[in-house]
Amino acid sequence: MKVRILKLEEERDQIARIKNRSSGNILDVENSVKAIIDNVKNNGNRALIELTEKFDDVLLCEKKIIVKQNEIKQAYSKLSFSEILAIKNAAKNIKNYARFQKPKQWFKETSTGIKIGVIIKPIEKIGCYIPGGRYPLPSTVLMSVIPAKVAGVKEIVIATPPQKNGKINPAILVAADVAGVTKIIKVGGAQAVAAMAYGTKSIPKVDKIVGPGNIYVTAAKKLLYGIVGIDMLAGPSEVLIIADEDSNPKFIAADMLAQAEHDPLACSILVTNSIELANATKSEIEKQTEKLSSKEIIKQSFEKFSCIILVNSLDEAIKFSNQFAPEHLELMGFEKEILKEIDNAGSVFLGEYSVEAAGDYCSGTNHILPTGMFSKIRGGLSVFDFLKFITVQNLSKSGLKKLNSTISVLADMENLPAHKNSSNIRFEVGDSLW
Repeated sequence: MKVRILKLEEERDQIARIKNRSSGNILDVENSVKAIIDNVKNNGNRALIELTEKFDDVLLCEKKIIVKQNEIKQAYSKLSFSEILAIKNAAKNIKNYARFQKPKQWFKETSTGIKIGVIIKPIEKIGCYIPGGRYPLPSTVLMSVIPAKVAGVKEIVIATPPQKNGKINPAILVAADVAGVTKIIKVGGAQAVAAMAYGTKSIPKVDKIVGPGNIYVTAAKKLLYGIVGIDMLAGPSEVLIIADEDSNPKFIAADMLAQAEHDPLACSILVTNSIELANATKSEIEKQTEKLSSKEIIKQSFEKFSCIILVNSLDEAIKFSNQFAPEHLELMGFEKEILKEIDNAGSVFLGEYSVEAAGDYCSGTNHILPTGMFSKIRGGLSVFDFLKFITVQNLSKSGLKKLNSTISVLADMENLPAHKNSSNIRFEVGDSLW
């Protein structure tokens, strides 16, 4: 397996290609996704049945689109005690973190006669997309549903593609039950996103859709934004590790491989100023890969987008990281010194024992994170994604009088006389507008 060691100052073109690896991919599928969306919009359940047969090779009927309660009960019997316990333990930690995140309403008098504040209300109906392709992801059920539940969302629907036997993976069903899902849909792909956006005879129309998916799911979310709210457009997963000469190459290699096994387009990068660490990590990557059942996917990731980058200094590493804006950022060796200098990252892992897999599964933080440099503008999925912040103001006559001249001047500047009059009229005698 080829593991590249690139010098930042000499290989900027290659590194730029890695940074921009997902650009344009959505455009390649938009026309076909639009056709799917239009089909679902016009034909509802019939389209879902046809498209599930076409893409998943599963025959559904209208009565089987929604998972029945007995299917959920059966799912529990197919998991071991330790598997069920792991799901419940992860759910507990995610719920606790979401509770810490939940903001409080406030209402304050900022000046005599002027009170302002915010009331916080949950979104009413949420749709969560749960991938079901290469790997079943019960953890994604917990990550998408539990923050919504803590926020107070009343109706939570998940959509996930069926297996070849027409059933949903039992781990996903148990996770959905533990998390408190309202309805489970046996449909995947762009058609599932369209169904939740428009609604069908079986599937309620939701207000917002969250969760990761393949390029077709992402394209559908992009095209349907405005019809329905979305969280973000997720691309291939990525980790960037900043490490010094004292860091453990075995740990670094293991973390890079854990990310690379997600997808051939996944990106695992070590940034270091130590050539010794770079070479030692390279050897460890090659050695550990051969022991993994996912090695073929890993090899593709390293052939395309994963690498080790050599920089001249820690400052250069930090600058590069902030420009790259990684989904996952691991800081090893000097984490406390540089955390305050990190501006862009979806989720940060401090120290050699803060393994990314803990964040993926059960530490409590969310693993639905911005990719493709989108951590420059937002963080990961959270309680905030499921809340509406409604501003409130309450002015007395004396309070409005304090603001009246400012209102008048700004209204004149914008040539909006009715705005000016709406305030002035409250202080005039008689009916004159002027």
